[in-house]
Amino acid sequence: MEGLQSLIRFPLDELPFIALVLIIAFTLHEFAHAYAAYKFGDDTAYKQGRVTLNPAVHLDFLGTFLILIAGFGWAKPVPVNPLNFKRPRLMNIVVALVGPLSNLVLMAVGAFLWQLFNSTDLLLGASDRVVEALSIFLHYFIYLNGMLFLFNLLPLPPLDGYRILYELLPRRTRIQLDQYSQWGILIFLLIVFIPALNRATLQPYLALVGDLHGMFRTWFEALF
Repeated sequence: MEGLQSLIRFPLDELPFIALVLIIAFTLHEFAHAYAAYKFGDDTAYKQGRVTLNPAVHLDFLGTFLILIAGFGWAKPVPVNPLNFKRPRLMNIVVALVGPLSNLVLMAVGAFLWQLFNSTDLLLGASDRVVEALSIFLHYFIYLNGMLFLFNLLPLPPLDGYRILYELLPRRTRIQLDQYSQWGILIFLLIVFIPALNRATLQPYLALVGDLHGMFRTWFEALF
């Protein structure tokens, strides 16, 4: 067990909570992409059965495993054909953006529930085990959804942030980017697994999850 724990970023006894959070977070994220694309006129994801809340069609084994050992990961990308949109560039930006925004909304819901349970008597009389389990779940619900929101906005292919940036750039720049997009995964892996690069880039960026939570906490404290 100690050997396995050394490979996993999170405590082993908390993995069930993390798994449940990831199922919810990944499913809503990819569903948001697929649903928005379908509503804008692209039925590519719909034909592949992606406009659904069934987690089985959205989860990616490698992406889910990586989040356990590295702290972040991904689900199966939703196929989108912008040529089916009436306004391809604008609608492609919206379709890319709704995925991360779904995680931000989930983070806000988690922060609201956290504040609700800590500011009212709703859990009065609940057992210590129930309170502890709920606290662990909400902790990861807030943290992982915040992390997925920020992570997916990184301007590296194939992340949503790259798709958004790509559509905002002039055509000449986009043509130049196309020549180098295949290196996106390599750049990403270097940033993840080279400690010095990780400390200088990803770690301070993903630390903004705490600032987001603080913002939501300030908002919701005013409600109670």
